[in-house]
Amino acid sequence: MPFAQLVIGPPGSGKSTYCDGMHQFMSAIGRKCSIVNLDPANDHTSYTSALDIRDLIALETIMADEELGPNGGVLYALEELEHNIEWLQKGLDGLGEDYVLFDCPGQVELFTHHTSLRNIFFRIQKMGYRLVALHLTDSYCLTLPSLFISTLLLSLRSMLQMDLPHLNVLTKIDKIASYGPLPFELEFYTEVQDLPDIVPHLLEENPMMRHPKFEGLNNAVIELVEDFGLVGFETLAVEDKKSMMTLLHSIDRAGGYAFGGAEGANDTVWQVAVRDGMRTMNVRDVQERWIDRKEEFDEMERKQLEEEAKAQEAPSLTDDAGEEEEDSDIEEIAGHVPDSGIKVVRRP
Repeated sequence: MPFAQLVIGPPGSGKSTYCDGMHQFMSAIGRKCSIVNLDPANDHTSYTSALDIRDLIALETIMADEELGPNGGVLYALEELEHNIEWLQKGLDGLGEDYVLFDCPGQVELFTHHTSLRNIFFRIQKMGYRLVALHLTDSYCLTLPSLFISTLLLSLRSMLQMDLPHLNVLTKIDKIASYGPLPFELEFYTEVQDLPDIVPHLLEENPMMRHPKFEGLNNAVIELVEDFGLVGFETLAVEDKKSMMTLLHSIDRAGGYAFGGAEGANDTVWQVAVRDGMRTMNVRDVQERWIDRKEEFDEMERKQLEEEAKAQEAPSLTDDAGEEEEDSDIEEIAGHVPDSGIKVVRRP
């Protein structure tokens, strides 16, 4: 039974960067993985896609032939893909049992109320795929109460629209300290509890919110989110191996992968770590690493990288290099791992 991640989220949330990084990470732990690009506007990817919607229909062609703008063109392209779903099914058949990452367009209407993307996902599900929707959001949304409230509503709406196993992810968490201090601990945002506590900060952000009509609206929105009780967030720093391992473990649990068979009798240390959730990071670990003690950890990692570089330059003094490498991997799991091996290529 093949598994897949449906990577959705607004523009700039890091969907393509995530697909590239997760593809490299899965390759490193021994999972065969392929990327499918479903964004007809994404013509400069940092990864090599196994299937690309642009081979079926390109955004520029739609805009020229149908006299549509970029947003309308993307919606048209997804409707076209829905009507030609056999093209996608044939391509997926060629991927066998590969774990698939679907890089989706960033137009929010596609995963809030437009039906084509959801119908495509359901057709993929009928092919036997175990799907997990991954909704990415830039962690900058935590810096303003109004942005966070908007993010909650968008996340909730996409969860209800997609109707699939679903995880919300705050990306670029390694940048959060550069945005200035947050009014709450990170756990307040990831667990989405005690939401009424954010109202005073919302009023400080914009005095207009003090008007009675906005007070009623704010309370109604908070009550709506709390009544559903669905929204929560994972965190991600895509260039950090431990952060990627923690997120993948959560995805595996949501999709049922963690309860499947082992990936092989000769699993590497990292394969075992991902499958068994060894030393994954909780939200307090993330708070300490990326907010409270970021500079201290950065300096520790810099020194560790320097020591590793010197060790690689020095000639081996023993014949037990393989055993030493395995011991090194175990030590990395026990502590923090600075280098993910993921090479992120930023798009211009």
